[in-house]
Amino acid sequence: MAMPNRDKDILTTAETAKLFGVSVRTAQLMIEGGSIPSWKTPGGHRRVYRTDVEALIAGSGMDAHLPSALVVVSASADRLPVYERLFSAMPECTLQAFDDPHAAAFAIGSTRPFGVVVDLQAADPSRHALLSSLVDNPALGDTLILAVGAPAPNGGNRISHVETPDAAAAALRKAFAGTGETAGSPADATFPIARNERQRLAAVEQSGLMDTAPEEAFDQLAWLAAHTLDAPVALVTLLAQTRQWFKSRIGLDLAETPRDWSFCNHTILQKGIFAVGDLASDPRFEANPAVIAPPNFRFYAGAPIRDGNGFALGSLCVIDYKPRVLEDSQEKSLLALAGLASDEFRLRSTERQLREARRRAEPQDPQARS
Repeated sequence: MAMPNRDKDILTTAETAKLFGVSVRTAQLMIEGGSIPSWKTPGGHRRVYRTDVEALIAGSGMDAHLPSALVVVSASADRLPVYERLFSAMPECTLQAFDDPHAAAFAIGSTRPFGVVVDLQAADPSRHALLSSLVDNPALGDTLILAVGAPAPNGGNRISHVETPDAAAAALRKAFAGTGETAGSPADATFPIARNERQRLAAVEQSGLMDTAPEEAFDQLAWLAAHTLDAPVALVTLLAQTRQWFKSRIGLDLAETPRDWSFCNHTILQKGIFAVGDLASDPRFEANPAVIAPPNFRFYAGAPIRDGNGFALGSLCVIDYKPRVLEDSQEKSLLALAGLASDEFRLRSTERQLREARRRAEPQDPQARS
């Protein structure tokens, strides 16, 4: 029997973008970030199978299949601080920690995280049951599952056993490094990046927010940040591959800057506030064009804005022309406002998924295809 001709089922990046209803750049980042299995032709061009693309479209929304930066930890209450300390130093991920295995199971089922860590140090049968349920869940085929401490239940090669929380963190770092850190950044980048920068860039593109019109919700958040922290400049930023673009800005005429000017490069690697009391006295920023020349910034504080998959797409930040230090109450306010900005990002992602689902559900006009 002759083998079927699969040539018609092989798609270019442009054809993939058309099927998804996204830009070619977004499709390229999805393919390079591993969201869609692909291979290179002898000429160096990426190709994908139509069946893989259609499988993603047929799922529960395209964003549900994007790479994730979320790590879910299930451990006893006395062990959770250990994991929180370890993962606070890992810029690639956003941690969700639970001492209740049932709450952890719900979070895992609703987010499809990059990794799951189940601490078996305490003899809790419900955590063994949680591990067994993860092995049986086909939707978690790409999720790294780690059992810490006691021997894990039989899960074949789906469960990796490590002895300590530190070993679990090391295994996750190695897995994040496998996503290809340098492929998404400029070759001569002067700013720090996380190991999963390529996937973060895909998330920025997929947000659909780059280069969009001003929106009242973001303008209000920027105004509140400037007013609450008594700062002349406040920004809602998005960090793309080579530029920093401002979704909202108070007190600044520039609509964007080169990415290597951005103080927010450091903010998106933090779990909380990143602040510099005097930019001109900090070796990381003393030669920054925005510090040594107009507008001559001297103070910066920012908090990351994250999407539903845990990626830091940008930040909410305030800037001043004189050195200063934030008070504790101001730091809490900035974190709260960044949380609200994250909610707005996620709301727009959900709205976009619904629009895409409606578009795919609409009957096609036969005359439009002729």
